[in-house]
Amino acid sequence: MLNVKAPLPMVETAFMASTTAMLFLINYYFPIGPLFRMFFPTPIALVFLRWGYRSAWKCLIVAVVLLTLLMGPTRSIQFLIPHAFVGIFLGYAWKRGLPWLVTIAIGSVINSLGVFFQAALISLLVQENIWLYFLSQITQLLTNIGQFFNVWEPPSLLAVKTFAVASIFCGNFFYQCLIHVGAWLLLERLDTPMPPPPLWLQDLLAE
Repeated sequence: MLNVKAPLPMVETAFMASTTAMLFLINYYFPIGPLFRMFFPTPIALVFLRWGYRSAWKCLIVAVVLLTLLMGPTRSIQFLIPHAFVGIFLGYAWKRGLPWLVTIAIGSVINSLGVFFQAALISLLVQENIWLYFLSQITQLLTNIGQFFNVWEPPSLLAVKTFAVASIFCGNFFYQCLIHVGAWLLLERLDTPMPPPPLWLQDLLAE
């Protein structure tokens, strides 16, 4: 007897890979804030939850190949690190029922490392140190804040680097919160369970 469900993992994996690639492609040419970015890792995580790690890695590979063909290797690497790896991690963590605080914290670290990697990659491509430019902007910001409070000493290099790293991590922390909320609302409608948010957040979203 023919098993009708046998092709489902392959079909869903291919569909999710193309969906992931299209989300990244559309967001690159028509950026509309976090609406698309918050779903970058979700299709890969969904495949992990439904069909396991093998299908999730196949989804990742196919999405990267599609983006390489459509946008070139540089853009596909920027998707791979960190968004695709975040999708693999979230699928693994959600399948094991890890709480949101843990997955958001670890996901924020992965995203932050991806920011540093992308800065290094762009610096290599344009032959300019993007990190130094970012630090100079942070220095100017801290100087302006200090002058507002009548502090005329320039900020130390350690303070600038600490503020820069903290700002990157905080930004990715809120980004991970958006990813989790968007994924929870979506996966709940697809009958694919993931760990529920804290009770206070459930009450907030229910209002």
